[in-house]
Amino acid sequence: MTTVRHIISILLSISLILLPLGNAQAAMIANTQVIDQMQQQTDRDAVLQLLQRADARDYLISMGVEPRDIEQRVNMMTREELAQLNAQLAQLPAGGDILGLLVLLFIVFVITDMLGATDIFPFVHPIR
Repeated sequence: MTTVRHIISILLSISLILLPLGNAQAAMIANTQVIDQMQQQTDRDAVLQLLQRADARDYLISMGVEPRDIEQRVNMMTREELAQLNAQLAQLPAGGDILGLLVLLFIVFVITDMLGATDIFPFVHPIR
């Protein structure tokens, strides 16, 4: 039994010496990066919360957007697109008409279809 332990300890020692250990990498994260990420997530949550409303969802469905594609599309939006949508939200009166925002969202969906990033609308053909 001691020979087995002795052999195992030798093999483990050799493997520790011969196996390369990975280098740990660390970097400083700037406050602006953290704030930007948090702001982007806040913007995304605000748009998703708006799209959870029954009237918004019904309007998008009437325009041909599948409900399962809505959240996926919002998650694929860039920071600038989310900021633009939330700026439109801020300009709308409380409890007011969201038709303008939904039309803007529809236009964003059509543009991403044209660019080939998504395939939501069958009548939009991607640009090659």
